[in-house]
Amino acid sequence: MIEIRRVSPDEYDAVGALTVDVYVGGGFVEPDDPYAERLRDTATRDKHAEVVVALADGEIVGSVTLAEPASRFAHIAEKGELEFRMLAVAPSARGRGVGSALVRHVLDTAYDRGDRAVVLSTQPDMVDARRIYDRNGFVPVPERDWAPVPGVELSTLVRELV
Repeated sequence: MIEIRRVSPDEYDAVGALTVDVYVGGGFVEPDDPYAERLRDTATRDKHAEVVVALADGEIVGSVTLAEPASRFAHIAEKGELEFRMLAVAPSARGRGVGSALVRHVLDTAYDRGDRAVVLSTQPDMVDARRIYDRNGFVPVPERDWAPVPGVELSTLVRELV
């Protein structure tokens, strides 16, 4: 059983450490990259967006950040879209449906809000995450691909809800 809920302040450090471990450990971010600190700073993410956690047997095994278009954490969301970022699943919990449960939570949240779509950015080498996105109906929108910094190319995926 996977429980999905909003992060609590006493969990910020654990979520930040998990997110950094997943991104750095997966080779997606260098340990000394300034983005690693942004991944770690769950308190700021939760203040300006919404961070949710996945728990299995009371242990945090995943998290994701939901950002409305006006949020400083939304980079690609347009009006009527909900963006999600920083999806992280503990290596020990992979293959147990944690990532899919988090993505379904995002989709349900967007639907309940009346959004027309959910958007995300992903790196081409994030193949495990990409499988989750594909299974949940996300499709590439190459004209919205972008690079936050030189050398980091991000693909944009969209799931229409209406």
